[in-house]
Amino acid sequence: MSYTKFAAALLRANPGNVSKIRASPGRCRSTAASTKSQEEKDPPIDGCAVVEAVPVELISRTKKTQLNKIHLDFNNTQEAYRSKGNVELLRSLLVFKLCTIDILVEKNKELMSLSKKVLGQWMFEKLMKMTFYGQFVAGEDHNSIKPLIQKNQAFGVGAVLDYSVEEDLTQEEAETKEMDACVSEAEKESPAADHREKKYKAHRQFGDRRGGVTSARTYFYADESKCDKQMETFINCIRASGGASADGFSAIKMTALGRPQFLLQFSEVLVKWRQFFNFLSAQQGKSDMMVLEQKLEMKQLQESLTEMGVGAMDDKENWFTGEKLGLSGTIDLLDWNSLINDTTKISNLLKVPNLQTGHLEPLLNTFTAEEERQMKRMLQRVDVLAKHAMENGVRLMVDAEQTYFQPAISRLALEMQRKFNREKPIIFNTYQCYLKDAYDNVTVDVELSRREGWYFGAKLVRGAYMYQERDRAKEIGYEDPINPDYEATNRMYHKCLEYVLEEIEHSRKANIMVATHNEDTVKFTLEMMNEMGLSPTENKVYFGQLLGMCDQISFPLGQAGFPVYKYVPYGPVNEVIPYLSRRAQENRGFMKGSQRERSLLWKELRRRVLCGQIFYKPVY
Repeated sequence: MSYTKFAAALLRANPGNVSKIRASPGRCRSTAASTKSQEEKDPPIDGCAVVEAVPVELISRTKKTQLNKIHLDFNNTQEAYRSKGNVELLRSLLVFKLCTIDILVEKNKELMSLSKKVLGQWMFEKLMKMTFYGQFVAGEDHNSIKPLIQKNQAFGVGAVLDYSVEEDLTQEEAETKEMDACVSEAEKESPAADHREKKYKAHRQFGDRRGGVTSARTYFYADESKCDKQMETFINCIRASGGASADGFSAIKMTALGRPQFLLQFSEVLVKWRQFFNFLSAQQGKSDMMVLEQKLEMKQLQESLTEMGVGAMDDKENWFTGEKLGLSGTIDLLDWNSLINDTTKISNLLKVPNLQTGHLEPLLNTFTAEEERQMKRMLQRVDVLAKHAMENGVRLMVDAEQTYFQPAISRLALEMQRKFNREKPIIFNTYQCYLKDAYDNVTVDVELSRREGWYFGAKLVRGAYMYQERDRAKEIGYEDPINPDYEATNRMYHKCLEYVLEEIEHSRKANIMVATHNEDTVKFTLEMMNEMGLSPTENKVYFGQLLGMCDQISFPLGQAGFPVYKYVPYGPVNEVIPYLSRRAQENRGFMKGSQRERSLLWKELRRRVLCGQIFYKPVY
């Protein structure tokens, strides 16, 4: 299902033909990896080299290339905090210390509310800007954030803009909104009439999607006009990012752009089609193969479908055309995914194979005209944002969300990539590596980009919804989608990262943001880049951290020439309090688990005092 046709269906245009699946291009390792020369190497500071270049010889298939190997010292506090004045270092120490005090973190909302009443609005805002707000938020609007963005850029660190205003709802209000937004009219009238999987149905006890989530913003659907306003907010972020730099990012969330009912339903359709493919693959004895090696033999497949009575004859004839199969006479998962065809009525997408009746059947018996319009508007908003990103020279990152929404979100992001990533990477999808199927998802999407010749863009994260996902799976009764432990998640992250880096090495058409605060993962990435001859100046591998955290990683990377970005939240003080509350909770675990950042801050303050830099101010 191409995005062009998908969007055209929404706009009532005639759908075009399905693009032919092309053969994968031959892989050749590039040898054109440029790095700084020895003369351009950053000079030592106080006898400690920040960037150390060691010539090594890499042998490619065709010729030898002399390459400078890059090493970074994340213990060099002078380099890490060169952009910070002493007051900023003291503020960081204060905020991080407060984040380790359990009672303050647990009661942070109540304490902020009390402070506002006691101090008054003006004094409360001043206090917040001197502490938590000043640490984690860039400013109130597009104009007030410019000085911070410009300062960070002067030290090699870019920005991913994120307007972090959230509704401050009670749990009951959130649950009510979620149930209204995720349950269709047909389900409300006949709740037991459908055959929906319980994972992809709304459940009131998990209606407040903020529960157990500390590092991700949550949107709740109210009406279509609110979605339009949120789209306008994203457009303003895109424009501000385009105006602030030539290579900026902006982040969006699909749940902000429409009624989540469609994401639930479309996710269930995608998952059921994949389950059906797995069933047929097992029938042909191929279930133990890697996902992309499972190729169903055409003749055997048609016989199986006929025997099961799945699909009318004209259905099967439409499904299995040479156009969709290429020349191989087999069908793999990518071919199979294209069978979910696009039609003028978006609700016709929501069809699944029913083994009992032998036909494709709608997921729900009826869709109202308004539900049809809501689906179309959601996809139209996505299209509008992608076009604005392209026009403003901004890369658009589609954030990951809960697993019951994610298959639809990933598919929509993929369709955006197929349309907008033809000449350069504009759209980036997010992969959560705490999921058991993360590697399969990455490899399938990379393979599709190879076949069709567009630029693959990915952001790798560990994941934000672990506790909520585990509780929901256990309570409702389906398989836990999360890796068993943190080490398994680390292995999954590195496995996905290594796969995409190898793709960059071979084709230079993949791009990845390594979004992590884990120093070992950053070092692993640098080692892989050195081994593969990937230069930071090629702008294929990016690094990302949150504003106010892990400066000892971000700034050495930026000053060594690596593309590195801070996730930059902004918004009025009162309206970003929910965001600040989550930052406090996230930092409690982070700071208790590691004293490293605080010890480095103290080390730099002591160094400045001993060197007579009591009134140090950054120069840029």
